[in-house]
Amino acid sequence: MSKIGKKPISFKEGVTVTEEDSFIKVEGPKGKLMVKKIPYVSVKIENNKVVFKPLKTFKQARSNFGTIRSLVNNAVLGVCEGFSKTLEINGIGFKAVVEGKDLVLNIGFSHLVRFPIPEGVKIEMEKNLIKISGISKDLVGRTAAGIRKLKKPEPYKGKGIKYVDEVIRRKAGKKVVSGSK
Repeated sequence: MSKIGKKPISFKEGVTVTEEDSFIKVEGPKGKLMVKKIPYVSVKIENNKVVFKPLKTFKQARSNFGTIRSLVNNAVLGVCEGFSKTLEINGIGFKAVVEGKDLVLNIGFSHLVRFPIPEGVKIEMEKNLIKISGISKDLVGRTAAGIRKLKKPEPYKGKGIKYVDEVIRRKAGKKVVSGSK
C-alpha cells in the first residue's frame, strides 16, 4: 500500500470538497478545481477530511491509490494558497513583456516570440524575472516548462530562460594552445 495514500487530507473551513459522478470538486477562496476520479479507489469525505481506500489489491489499484491522493491534495493546496514558479531571463538584449493575453519574448531570434497565456494562469514581469502563478499545480508547471523550452539555457555563457533555483553546469570554452614547437 502507498504510504502517501494512507494519509488523510485535512482542509480548512473555507474549503469544500464534494464527490460528483466521476469527479472530486474542490472549492476554496482562490477558485474551484475538478479532479477526475481514478478506478479502483474509493473516496470518503467526512468532517473536514478526505480519506482514500484501494478497492482491490493488485498493483494498478495501489498505484492509483497514491496518485489520486496527491492530485486531490494539490487541488486543496491550490484553492487555499495557489502555486507559483519563477523564471529568469539571461542574455544581452533578452526581455519579455505581457501584452494582453500573450507573453511577448525578445530572446535573440530574428522575430518576437508570442507565448499565449493559458486560462487560469497569471504572469507578471519584474525586470528579468517571469512570475507564473495559478491554482492548478499542473497548469503552472506546464506553462513554466513551455516558456523555458523556447530558449533553454546554454552551458557556455548561460544565456537563455531558466528557473530561478536551477543551477546551470558551465563548460569551459576553447583553450588557447601555444604555437611553439
